Amino acid sequence: MSEQFDLIVIGAGPGGYVAAIRASQLGMKVAVVEKRATLGGVCLNEGCIPSKALLDSSEHFALARDKFAAHGIDIEPPRLNLSAMLARKDDVVKKLTDGVGYLFKKNNITLVSGAARLKGPGADGLQQVEVQRAYHLNFANGDQQPLEAPQTLMASKVLLATGSEPVPLPAIPFDGALVVSAQDALGFERVPEHLVVAGGGYIGLELGSVWRRLGARVTVLEMLPNLLPNMDRQAADTLQRALKKQGIEFKLGVRVSGLRKLGSKGLVQFAAGDDSGELDCDRLLVAIGRRPLLSGLGFEALGGTLLDNGRIAVNADYQTSIVGIYAIGDLIPGPMLAHKASEEGVVCVERMTGQKSAVEYEYIPGVVYTWPEGASVGKTEEQLKQDDIPYKAGKFSFLGNGRARAMDETEGFVKVLAHAETDRILGVHIIGPRASDMIAEAVTAMGFMGTARDLGMMIHAHPTLSEVMKEAALDVHKEAIHG
Repeated sequence: MSEQFDLIVIGAGPGGYVAAIRASQLGMKVAVVEKRATLGGVCLNEGCIPSKALLDSSEHFALARDKFAAHGIDIEPPRLNLSAMLARKDDVVKKLTDGVGYLFKKNNITLVSGAARLKGPGADGLQQVEVQRAYHLNFANGDQQPLEAPQTLMASKVLLATGSEPVPLPAIPFDGALVVSAQDALGFERVPEHLVVAGGGYIGLELGSVWRRLGARVTVLEMLPNLLPNMDRQAADTLQRALKKQGIEFKLGVRVSGLRKLGSKGLVQFAAGDDSGELDCDRLLVAIGRRPLLSGLGFEALGGTLLDNGRIAVNADYQTSIVGIYAIGDLIPGPMLAHKASEEGVVCVERMTGQKSAVEYEYIPGVVYTWPEGASVGKTEEQLKQDDIPYKAGKFSFLGNGRARAMDETEGFVKVLAHAETDRILGVHIIGPRASDMIAEAVTAMGFMGTARDLGMMIHAHPTLSEVMKEAALDVHKEAIHG
């Protein structure tokens, strides 16, 4: 059984499904191959969305327990209903994954469910994709047909968007019980007594925050001397102090060297230089990084070129070393972020049709969804110093902001970095409430090559958290009004 398309997208995550929709809008006949039972990839099913659902739920619980009384709200100590919290998380995920199906139907995209393998070009020069264990679903008419034999799809262009998978610790494989991945940590049936997190990056800090708020003891082990090594150092240190006040423990500059299992619990062994130690735990969350998910695709067997870090090499059009095969998202160089993958998906298919689209990589924001949140875009002070770029820094604290005071959320600041000669904004770094939303203003200003004076001249509604952005921009030239 075979069918011909203009574009075959392998992977229905935030890169793949967005690329498929944009390709359909541009007039292409599109098929998406997805081996999961649900659409949306890691992001919607076991990453961005469920983790944020739990972060919000756990934050509500912590507010009720720790802060409601200060707002004049007297309640009995709140009780945690973990099963209801997890059910809400699952419902959020289902609504969004179902929504992707609706978008496929709206855009006349064909879904083929199963595991895809590249077979190379056929006699007609079209790329062939073989799909095992599949059913064929055309969202346009609802036709669903089980397939007893592998299905072969053909297209002039194939886009790889299969995402990434968690990296295990050496000699300590995931077992889903004691040694867990981020996916497992989204569905614990009970609050751990002691959760040890290997890795002080975004994923580890976010999930550590969830379970700390719900009552677990949490210890983060990080091999590097600092958390969040790519974040502005002042911002990262401020966030670490905030998390430490919330009760999260940190051991920096240590390497996990082993694990001794003691029934359902374990002793995590770690080393710091010549010193070593052990920590008892009932869960070890390994969040040390992710790697491209290429297993079974057959890309290398066709002669596809990989870089030293295992990513796929692509050109400006996102075409790989194999003519007609493209790649985006976590498979190629750059930060492993859902919004990066989505932008690359759009730009990739637009360039297929001759448009001169481009991803502005220097303006990709990064967010850590702890509380307070951390968000940044552009260069850090450390990078500017290293590159010998002259700059000025403006900074303003949420402590001086009326809305933050009213919310009782005064921790953190906004920092604006601008070129010392041109005043063009080079970087913005935020630690504070709703930093994830506020960073969009900085991305917009930088995308239009705005200056610190441009940002400082913009009228911000009062009272709002975003006024801190204005004051930080004014402070670049020491003109902050409320500082």
